[in-house]
Order: sequence, then C-alpha cells, then structure tokens
Amino acid sequence: MTVQSIHILQIEYSSDSYWTQCMPEAPIYKVIFVNQGQVFEIFARQIYQSDLYGFIELEELVFGERSQMLVDPSEERLKAEFEGVNRSYIPMHTIVRIDEVAKEGVGKISEAKGGNTVSLFPSPTFKPKSVD
Repeated sequence: MTVQSIHILQIEYSSDSYWTQCMPEAPIYKVIFVNQGQVFEIFARQIYQSDLYGFIELEELVFGERSQMLVDPSEERLKAEFEGVNRSYIPMHTIVRIDEVAKEGVGKISEAKGGNTVSLFPSPTFKPKSVD
C-alpha cells in the first residue's frame, strides 16, 4: 500500500458525520414519584421493571450541570439523597408519571400539595378467594 492509498482509506468522524446522525443517543427518562409526602422528579438513563415484584428499577441517575453562580437547594437536596446510589427500586404504586425526554432537566424535591390529610393504604393487586 502506498501513502496515497492509506490517506484515501482514512475516515473522518465528526459531529456532522453520517454515523453520528444515524445513531440515536441513549434515551433519558423523567420519573415523578411520591415518597413520604414529597414529590421527587428525577432523571435516569436506564429504567425497567424489577425482578422484585411491584418495583421499577432506575439506574444511571442524571443530575443537571450546575453553574457556580446559581445553586438550586432542591437539586442539591436531591443529589445528597441519591449520593452513592447505583440502582434505586421505586414501588410502582408511588410512581405518578414516566416520560422519555430529549435532554435532562433539573431534578427536584417538592412538597406534595393537597388538602387531604388521609393517605390511602396501598391495596393488594389481587383479590383473595372467599371461603364459603
């Protein structure tokens, strides 16, 4: 092979290349769930039904890049809550919504608003047979 033929075989990869345009990025999911009277809004790259019955697994949690000037206390509290967590198991009955989004946003913890002071106890997913 000559130097000319090696130069011809060289492939340039850039952000405008065909390869990067065809390959989709990994999806990001926004998960909203309720825990102990608070509404959690978090972002994750992996989400699937767990082997533990009734749970959803979240992996690769994504937190927004913070600037040095503005610090969101809600997001900082969320980061502290999930610091060192590799995988989180969320009960299905606490999940409010799951969305696939184009890019991550700012995760937050907020107080659940509502005038109702009584919480419903989770009901069973099956009805036991009656004994006659």
